[in-house]
Amino acid sequence: MKKILLLSNHHAYTYNFRKEIIQKLIEKKYKVYVVLPYGEKVKPLREMGCECIDLPLNRRGMNPITDLKLLFGYYKIIKSIKPNAVLSYTVKPNIYGGIVCRSQNIPFFPNITGLGTAVESDSLIQKILIRMYRFAFKKARCIFFQNKENQEFFQNKNIAIKKYRIIPGSGVSTQYFSLLPYPSDEIIEFVFISRIMKEKGIDQYLAAAEFIRSKYSNTKFHVLGFCEDAYEERLNKLQDRGIIHYHGMQSDVREFHKISHCTIHPTYYPEGMSNVLLESAASGRPVITTNRSGCREVVDDGVNGYIVKQQNSKDLIEKIEKFLNLEYEERKQMGLAGRKKVEKEFDRQLVVDAYMEEIESVY
Repeated sequence: MKKILLLSNHHAYTYNFRKEIIQKLIEKKYKVYVVLPYGEKVKPLREMGCECIDLPLNRRGMNPITDLKLLFGYYKIIKSIKPNAVLSYTVKPNIYGGIVCRSQNIPFFPNITGLGTAVESDSLIQKILIRMYRFAFKKARCIFFQNKENQEFFQNKNIAIKKYRIIPGSGVSTQYFSLLPYPSDEIIEFVFISRIMKEKGIDQYLAAAEFIRSKYSNTKFHVLGFCEDAYEERLNKLQDRGIIHYHGMQSDVREFHKISHCTIHPTYYPEGMSNVLLESAASGRPVITTNRSGCREVVDDGVNGYIVKQQNSKDLIEKIEKFLNLEYEERKQMGLAGRKKVEKEFDRQLVVDAYMEEIESVY
């Protein structure tokens, strides 16, 4: 039986965004192993039929000791399983998995899920990471990029690319995120869905919420997500004042898409392709997001949402007001246009097909 090994940095991301690829591999009679830090989504992954191997991983920061442990962990696992191919996602699994696959001559398929702040900003860490990528990707069979800008960045930095494919992010399951009825507009509700950190544009969202709420009493602003930075106190204060409704981390965002009229995603984080935007558009919700790679691809400006300047609360407020001044039917049509765009360009099946084509070309 052929064996495929997946290297991932998070149990929920693996289950939510990779399960269709895993299902397809299992259907095709591959034995699938997933190496990741354990969490609650390991159980459903096992129930699907894959074997999970626990390997702790610090997603943020570069600690030479913990990173060396990760590298040796990958080495021991890959050497003992001897997989026919390795798929990896995110910076550390891509780099350390790539180094091991290169040393063991194993077909390697990394996925660039975004550059991350350390790689995007010009610094000593960026220089170190670029050198590591050059070494790790030297023999990569095919590199999957989620947007053109990331691919160009790698080429400009002379990171070896024998073969690459640009895929529509992780894609979106248009069955799971089905088209939802558009809610009535007595109150216009906006949602922010993300890890709560500066680079995801939370400051711009909160500033806009404060301004809009003071002017339009028929609006509501929701915040969903896990606090990565010290925002908890500020969110609670704004909630007490009735500016926002903070819901913390939510396991099923579809419940919020049901009541929302628009998703606001003012990120300036180096995204691969924003899953928040894909899921919102698939649900039939207009989106307002920033003019950067990984976001603008999902929006035809003025058709299924609006594009705003990065780190610009004034521009964000103007676009929210523009949205509020639309007729109900116009807002609804924006949502329907987003759904059509996602079905045509971002369905997860497109990603699964691209992976299967490359994996099966190995044999």
